[in-house]
Amino acid sequence: MAALSGKRVVLGVTGGIAAYKAAALARLLVQAGADVHVVLTDAGARFVTAVTFQALTGNPVWTDAWDARMPNNMAHIDLSRGADAVLVAPASADFLARVAHGLAGDLLATLCLARDCPLLLAPAMNREMWEKLATQRNLRQLAEDGVVLLGPASGEQACGESGMGRMLEAEELLDALVGFFQPKTLAGRRVLLTAGPTFEALDVVRGLTNLSSGKMGFALARAARDAGAEVTLVSGPVALAAPARVARVDVVSAREMHEAVMARAAACDIFIAVAAVADYRPGEPVREKIKKGDKPLQVTLTPNPDILAEVAARPDAPFCVGFAAESHDLERYAEGKRQKKKLALVVGNLVQDGLGGDDNSVILFDERGRHPLGPASKMEIARGIVDHIAQMLAGGEEED
Repeated sequence: MAALSGKRVVLGVTGGIAAYKAAALARLLVQAGADVHVVLTDAGARFVTAVTFQALTGNPVWTDAWDARMPNNMAHIDLSRGADAVLVAPASADFLARVAHGLAGDLLATLCLARDCPLLLAPAMNREMWEKLATQRNLRQLAEDGVVLLGPASGEQACGESGMGRMLEAEELLDALVGFFQPKTLAGRRVLLTAGPTFEALDVVRGLTNLSSGKMGFALARAARDAGAEVTLVSGPVALAAPARVARVDVVSAREMHEAVMARAAACDIFIAVAAVADYRPGEPVREKIKKGDKPLQVTLTPNPDILAEVAARPDAPFCVGFAAESHDLERYAEGKRQKKKLALVVGNLVQDGLGGDDNSVILFDERGRHPLGPASKMEIARGIVDHIAQMLAGGEEED
């Protein structure tokens, strides 16, 4: 199912060069299944025309509070009724000020004042405008009023300067909106995750590793964040960007991952060990490149620490979730791992079903039995796992 299927979104576009990103955002929202209705200010129309947005969304674009296409002349009322959210991107400094003070001089501002649904604003402006005390006062007032602020980011600006005020990219705004709609089933929880492979040095250029892409762990970090949790992600070497609002700790070896996790284990409520941690490391890494020879190379391997078992054995152990990626006999190995390490939940999958890809199929093993998920995208699987964890935690609290 598309991430925004069944959602009706009013997309407001104000004046600013970042309005070109709003066109990309409109397209992404439609692709995600949303019914998108664009409200364009006069200044916004100087950057991107109504024709563009109508072509991208398949819906009429609204610019005038007195538009005769609305029979009762109440576009500011009717557009927000039935909408799941109003998202304004870009939201200029002027527009932020007007909304903060309840002004209603055009259709979009009036609609924001008359709305009965959530309002999300994606600020976009020059860095000096962003830093001004007046703008910061307006932002504090908007936050106090329950308005959700998305960004901005820091970076190069159209004026040639660099700093805070750059609007988030369309993909980031889509991610934020999808996350906004997720049930906050882990609100107030602190989640610690591991993801990706580890790399165990054999010499200065070679090492032992595996094919883990980190995609499942990063998807779980995003799903836990969207569920309202405070998330810390300890990641091995992967080519993935951390989800926004997730604290990332980069490590390389299993021992580095062990150190990073143990330093944070006492402060988490949920520990999800997704990383494919190397079971062994070379006993004595060579400090120079090993030269190729005619004789077989013999390497002595030393066991690495079992991070998950150590966390689960703590007297103050968090809710622990393990992963079991197997090539065969999945149920036997996964359930055996759950019982041996005394874990609340183990997520099992066959490596041929999802290693390195974008889709997966898993089975959840807990004390009540087995619970299949998928096949589906790793993001959908991640949301299913987070939902299962939340249900288990809620059940445990009810029993207490």
